Parts: sequence; structure tokens; C-alpha cells
Amino acid sequence: MDPAASRIREAMQAVSLLRASRAGQPLLEQACLEVKRFQAQRVKATYSDLLHNLRYKGAAGFFLHELYGEQDYAQRDQQFARIASTIARLFPQAVVETAAALAEVHALTEQLDDLMARQWLAAPTGSAHVRYIQCWRAVADRPARLRQVEVVLQLGRELNRLTSMRGLRSLLKMMRGPAAAAGLSSLQGFLESGFDAFGSMRGASEFLTLIKWRESDWIAILFDEDAVTCETKLLQLLASADVD
Repeated sequence: MDPAASRIREAMQAVSLLRASRAGQPLLEQACLEVKRFQAQRVKATYSDLLHNLRYKGAAGFFLHELYGEQDYAQRDQQFARIASTIARLFPQAVVETAAALAEVHALTEQLDDLMARQWLAAPTGSAHVRYIQCWRAVADRPARLRQVEVVLQLGRELNRLTSMRGLRSLLKMMRGPAAAAGLSSLQGFLESGFDAFGSMRGASEFLTLIKWRESDWIAILFDEDAVTCETKLLQLLASADVD
């Protein structure tokens, strides 16, 4: 099997095991949803300016929807897991690498969100931002958080690389029928929307640098600041972007 296809399969197996471990535990499922919802609010607030910037709003919205949204990705995950070996036969290698980067981002995010959700259940009742900080610090895996940022950046770099390939947008459009027939419609939609979002920026270097700086800053704040300062900064961020 192609190495990238193997990465996809391993990542989707990890996600499947996490979902299975939460099956039949509605309180844990709800906690996981609450963690994801707050995470999406934090990301939306952090990149509020980019979401309203003509150049960056497409890519910022794409990342928010595809990586940090609270929606159910189960259908996309099932497609990825089922056809990991098929991807390498249907799509160019650059596309396969992009799909592998997405799978790795998704698996690592799910793992961290699952750990956060288990802490969320154990955390004292309180406001969402206080519980979020408590859970973040209880999980306390700084290398994994830094790795999460790096794989997000890797995905961005792969998407940016796709936009430099002449004729790929036309090829993706031609692949809609075969992709649907092969059960790859979710991957197809992800690739097309990612291609369009990154292509409209005409270069993603500045965008990815902003993500690296801002996410690294928040990791430092959530790990290193005292509780009061951390809570204050998080509340100020949410208020500045008018996020509930």
C-alpha cells in the first residue's frame, strides 16, 4: 500500500477506536461536543480578522469548517477508512499526500478532544472558558499540542502546493463522477473547496505564518500563564470577536 494511504488508514482506525470507546456513553459524547463547540468559538475569535479579510477569509473559513468545526465528520471518516488504498490509484500523489495530512490532523485533534472531554466531565461545574482552561491543563500534553499546530501547517502547505499544479483544478472537476462512483464524494468536496480557498490567496505563506504565531501564542498562554491571567485573556478574546 502507498505510504500516504497507510497513514490515512491508521489515522482513521485511531478515530474509529475513539468513537467506539465513547459509544453508549451519552454524557461523554455531550462533553466531547461541548469541547469542540468551545474550541470552534476560540478559533473563530482568534481569526476573526482573517475571516473578514478579502484575501484570507476563504482559507480561514475552510480551516474553521474542516478542522475545528463542531459538525459530525463521521461520513467523511467512513469514506476515508473504506477507500484508503483506492485513493492512491484514483488521484495524483500530491492529492494523496494532502488527504494523508488531513487524516493526521483529524486523528490528532480527535485524540486531544477525547482527552479533554473526559476531563470536562470530571471538572467542577463552571463557565465554559474556566472548564476549558482546567481541562487543557489537566491533559497537559504540550508536545501533542505543538504537533497539532505543525500538522495543520503541513496540511496548509500541501493545499498550497496543489494550487501551483497546472491543470489540477480542471482535473478535480473531471474527477467528480469517478470519485462519487468510488464513494469519495466527501474527499472530492474537501479537495475542491480547499483548492479554491487556497488558490484565491495567491500564496499561503503569510496566512500559515499567522496561524503558527497565533496558535503558538495560545499554547503558551494556556500552559504558562497563571489561571486569572489566562481566563482574562480568553474572555477578552471572545468578547472582542463577539463570540458567545
